[in-house]
Amino acid sequence: MFDIKSNGNQRDKQLQPGNRESVTSATCAHVGIVACSAEGAALCYRTLCKEGTRILGPHAHPEISMHTHPLDEYVKFLSRGDWQGVGHLMLDSANKIAKSGADFLICPDNTIHQALPYVESKSPLPWLHIAEVVAARAEECGFGCVGLLGTRWLVESEVYPRKLADRGLAHRLPAKVERNEIDRIIMNELVNGVFRPEVVAYHRRVIARMRDEGCDAVVLGCTEIPLIMNDGNSPLPTLDSTRLLARAALMHSVANRAGDAIP
Repeated sequence: MFDIKSNGNQRDKQLQPGNRESVTSATCAHVGIVACSAEGAALCYRTLCKEGTRILGPHAHPEISMHTHPLDEYVKFLSRGDWQGVGHLMLDSANKIAKSGADFLICPDNTIHQALPYVESKSPLPWLHIAEVVAARAEECGFGCVGLLGTRWLVESEVYPRKLADRGLAHRLPAKVERNEIDRIIMNELVNGVFRPEVVAYHRRVIARMRDEGCDAVVLGCTEIPLIMNDGNSPLPTLDSTRLLARAALMHSVANRAGDAIP
């Protein structure tokens, strides 16, 4: 694991064309993606590629390697709370990606970050933690209390509370009935690419309630939720975990030479 500092905007400005040393895709660190669900991983990958052109030029982006086990293998372990089993799958992906030459790893799946403590000590490469990235962004924006949306496994875990508390941020969770419905929506619809207007409306109601309870932003803590919710249709400003992770990986990649160890 490596630290995420609250200087993303400053770093981003330094890496803009005309404000940085010459950087090309060949000099960027190689990004490894430990994927879980297809829709979230695809959005993360597309963001890395698309936004890489802003810094590196037309059609350019860092080298990227990705591996994923079938989602049903993860679900088998998740359904029985076997986080070591989840971690075993993540570590297997990490080892395969390391052999491809990647310099560091990201995982565009919030839920399985709960297994990361079982993985880090055995991992061949350092990881960029999605909740650290989101918490850093929330702090940069001056938010004080954020709502957290995601699977039942995520919102009932310590993945986000610890990272948010480290930065002095409070958080609120959906009510139990809301957690169950959002979990059903994610696992039965969003991961399968099913995006219904009724689901958008449901998320809007949950976010509006969180706003009324004092939240000033909402964490889209499932990497598929940004496919249906954004600042344009949310009652609160959104913290898009998928794209924030991809952008943080991009910044790390361009700031570190290919093949160099990342502190």
